[in-house]
Amino acid sequence: MESTAQDISHLSSVQIKTEPDSVETPDRTTLLAVLQVLRKYNLKETEEQLKKEAKVSDVPTTQGSDSEVSSVLSTYKSEGNPDLYEDAYMDLKKFVDSSLDAFKHELGMILYPVFVHMYLELVYNGHEAQAIKLMERFGKDQEHYYKEDLQRLSMVTKRDQMNGNEITDTFRSNEFIIRMARDTLATLKRHLQEKKQSIILNIIQEHLYFDMYEGVARTKSQIDSVAGSVIGEATRQDNKAKVYYGLPREPDYQYAAVEDDEDTEADGGDKPKKKKPKKESFFNKKLKTDPNAPPMDRIPFPELKDNDKTEKIKALRESSKRVNLGVDSLPSICCYTLLNSAQSVICAEISDDSTILAVGFSNSHVRVWSLLTQKLKAMKSADQLQDIDHEAEDVWARIMDERNAESSRLLYGHSGPVYNVSFSPDKTLLLSCSEDSTVRLWSLLTWTCLVAYKGHVFPVWDVKFSPQGYYFVTASHDKTARLWATDHHQPLRIFSGHFADVDKVQFHPNSNYVATGSSDRTIRLWDCITGNHVRVMTGHKAAIQALSFSTEGRFLASAGADNRLLLWDLAHGHLLAELASHSSPTHCLAFSRDGTILASGSLDCTVKLWDFSKLAEDVSIEDVNVTHNPEIRSNTESYILRTYATKSSPLISLQFSRRNVLLAVAMFDTNM
Repeated sequence: MESTAQDISHLSSVQIKTEPDSVETPDRTTLLAVLQVLRKYNLKETEEQLKKEAKVSDVPTTQGSDSEVSSVLSTYKSEGNPDLYEDAYMDLKKFVDSSLDAFKHELGMILYPVFVHMYLELVYNGHEAQAIKLMERFGKDQEHYYKEDLQRLSMVTKRDQMNGNEITDTFRSNEFIIRMARDTLATLKRHLQEKKQSIILNIIQEHLYFDMYEGVARTKSQIDSVAGSVIGEATRQDNKAKVYYGLPREPDYQYAAVEDDEDTEADGGDKPKKKKPKKESFFNKKLKTDPNAPPMDRIPFPELKDNDKTEKIKALRESSKRVNLGVDSLPSICCYTLLNSAQSVICAEISDDSTILAVGFSNSHVRVWSLLTQKLKAMKSADQLQDIDHEAEDVWARIMDERNAESSRLLYGHSGPVYNVSFSPDKTLLLSCSEDSTVRLWSLLTWTCLVAYKGHVFPVWDVKFSPQGYYFVTASHDKTARLWATDHHQPLRIFSGHFADVDKVQFHPNSNYVATGSSDRTIRLWDCITGNHVRVMTGHKAAIQALSFSTEGRFLASAGADNRLLLWDLAHGHLLAELASHSSPTHCLAFSRDGTILASGSLDCTVKLWDFSKLAEDVSIEDVNVTHNPEIRSNTESYILRTYATKSSPLISLQFSRRNVLLAVAMFDTNM
């Protein structure tokens, strides 16, 4: 190790960024460009302060045009002969291929970002022919999960086409993050010092950030499991913040109510049955004394109304009759199939108490069905409500009009396809999001729209109510997720940080955090209090299309268009398991209420059940630490319990009922 340390100090002339807070001295042309912008917008005080701090006095009085300013601020400088780029990349590739096996795979991670920036540099400086030649020769050598990005990149062959292009903007304005062992980094520095290849060196210095760690270099499989993101891997700094992933204890009155109810049922029968004490699962034990739970008042909620308390007591009564699932007692599955809807149905959700189903359509409608024999009633008129005794115990039954009950209801209001819907926990409200960039809140008592929330400026892909209600979160094409409260028409938090569409959102069971899945192939966990991300997780090779938190809040399951199911540990942000069994994108995930089984539903017309309790034991939770390369489980066959196939019906929604029956929603497609 002493010789390695000497090598690194000897190569100090080769600057490679390994510290996020390193400060670079801006060159004079960049300063002049910034001063021109300040002068253009008449920001005199800021201009004077910058001139004083940068010690610049002789600023030209002629104001440059916008194109000149953007040219000066451009991150791509001409490196002379454009024909040298191909040879420089070839030299770098040969160096990686001829390196020791221990370092080869980590060194190989620099090839893709260097290749992309070479291509963009050639395009920016007008060398179209050389850029196309570089892409044709080396584009096919890049990892398979970057093929789609490279296809889009190959369409950019002129400087004008770079402006506003998502992938070029991302690469130009962000450093590509590479996690690398100290010894591997020393090998790279030594090579750069010997070759003095200015093209490669400039790209590495300007556009790559190395997150260096102590220890043994990673293997090819370890690197591949977390690779694939648009901007590389997550840094260790991204996952250092403490996450309160536990669940706070429920108020005591609820447990008391359940016990009272059970006693009443026992006393009322002819032969009171003696209830056997149920064996508590690992997760239920943990919920009661979890030191990782956030303080009860960390996030404010309105005080519960009597009706809300009644609903919670009802839910706990249902849960007390829940079937404990396992390898020998798999869940019953009830699948609701939507007929004649293959081209029109986009989304579906079942309420928490499994009594109503909402479906969003491409024609901008939302339809709500009753899943019970009781029909959907509407509230009586204002005149009729005046005659009702508001203090009566059955006031909720009295305010509903029996005469206008229907088996389904249509909700009109959106002006574009409805991409997702979400029920409030008390089943009195429904949220829907649409291509028209709005989110609508519907009353399921009056069957009318109460509010249209307007904050996003592009289509809204997903919406989810908090497990406690009141708050909800949205995901949009504008690359942001937003936290809202039902009584505020503007968002409370804007979660900004993704580099592409935010496709999926999911509330943590304790409502303190929100998980987002994006087309940039990353998952982020956001703190609802601070608005900052506390976890960044990379590993998916395509857009994320499903997210689900485990019952006890420690784990997050994700799935997407890469046909893989990944399991994450929120304590450290580590990838724990990678399961591949579906043959098409997975659009829905659900954990059983007792936390023992994970269900996944896919466009390949199958539902798969996974043994999550076995997976949690194998991972050895207590032994997982903050090292850079925890073991990743990928032996799919040892965790899959059963596969159930539908008849030409892709799955669009999964949910476990309070008694652990798995409810699925599918749409029949004759073309499957």
